[in-house]
Amino acid sequence: MAESSNDYFVTTFTEDHDITCWGCGLRLLLPSYAPVFKCGWCGAITNQNVNKPENKWLWGRGMRDRCFVIILFVFILFVICGGVWAVYPVVFSISYTLGIVHSILTVILAATTVSTFCLSSFRCAGTPPTVLWGSYPVVGKGDLENYTFCHYCSKPKSPRAHHCSSCGTCVLDMDHHCPFIGNCVGASNHRHFIAFLFAAIFSTIYISIMSTYAGLRMWPPVKYRSFGHLNGFSSHIATQAFKEVILAFASSAVQLSARGLILVYLFISSVSLQIGLSILLWQQLSYIYKGKTYLGHLSSQASGGGDQAEEKDCQNILRFFGCPYSISRFFPGLRNSPKRHTK
Repeated sequence: MAESSNDYFVTTFTEDHDITCWGCGLRLLLPSYAPVFKCGWCGAITNQNVNKPENKWLWGRGMRDRCFVIILFVFILFVICGGVWAVYPVVFSISYTLGIVHSILTVILAATTVSTFCLSSFRCAGTPPTVLWGSYPVVGKGDLENYTFCHYCSKPKSPRAHHCSSCGTCVLDMDHHCPFIGNCVGASNHRHFIAFLFAAIFSTIYISIMSTYAGLRMWPPVKYRSFGHLNGFSSHIATQAFKEVILAFASSAVQLSARGLILVYLFISSVSLQIGLSILLWQQLSYIYKGKTYLGHLSSQASGGGDQAEEKDCQNILRFFGCPYSISRFFPGLRNSPKRHTK
């Protein structure tokens, strides 16, 4: 308290309002219509006009997330078991060695996908640090810099934390809430979520290749109609020929066995998942490259910061995956090269 004379400044307002800071408990004199103020001692930010709404849909969101997790987990198991059941007769009929290699790759991809999915779904997304607050003697100057008070959790919320209305808790470095894993993507499981995307994409690529290879080997003979009546070349003739090919494949598909139908379904679903997961992975990596999260990107757009505050660097990706060293450590030539300045 000896340095209090250097830390306090007296300001006179025509209309003043006496309010208490939630962070350190000091009574401050502020304009009566100031909706948000920042304490000059502890740095805590207080919003006077916050009304805590009723979170009556929290139970419904939790049930929705659990249903999504169960459906996705059952789908993963179906793809694994169905793919093994439909492909292994074809692979082992060609070569026993090829069958062994296929089995090893299937086990590795399946174990990686399931384990990363479970880590993303059931691991805590990230707990904000616990700090002392509410009393001047225990809060040092600047200890709560830019902290806000979460009226849902009734505790301080760090600048890097966001409150998730679906999980009902604050999450550190929250990227987004994913209903398909039934969890938030935050500081503790973000790397597991990226690893799950990588594993799922590689698995779907392998499934599409193997289902195509096995499906072509067991596809019934395709009987085309005579194309003798199609003379010359025009858009109408090309369309007619395309329809004839489609009808030939459709008529032969009726004769497919259960294994063949499962292979067709696996091919269509795997290609669809590849497209969606690749877009999501590219979006995630682009935010990591910028050193941001998805919510941080939205906040910067809302505040009008744009790309000026972004520090785009490959080191952000290396640090995200746990590599503390600079890339110049592995390429000394880059470290000794002169810097180029653009005007």
